[in-house]
Amino acid sequence: MQTPSKQPESSSMIHEEEEEMLHYISKLQDQVQQMSLSQKLTKANINGVEAKMNGMEAKMDNLKIDLNTNLKIDMADLKTDLTNFLQEILTNGERVVK
Repeated sequence: MQTPSKQPESSSMIHEEEEEMLHYISKLQDQVQQMSLSQKLTKANINGVEAKMNGMEAKMDNLKIDLNTNLKIDMADLKTDLTNFLQEILTNGERVVK
């Protein structure tokens, strides 16, 4: 049986260094890809949150409009009720205190 021919040490070291460098490059590429995916996910989440915030702002604006409208209606109803009440008291001859 023949022993396999041995590569010169310097050639073997260069090959090992190349493999090591390729391994590190591969790890870095994976890290860059993970960071890129993470950034895309973060951006998508931010866009989703912004969309929800815009929707909430629109709802708040609508609630504000509804509240103002209802308040105006309630105030008008209260004024009418108070006016009717005062007219009823005055027509019954009761004394009104100033």
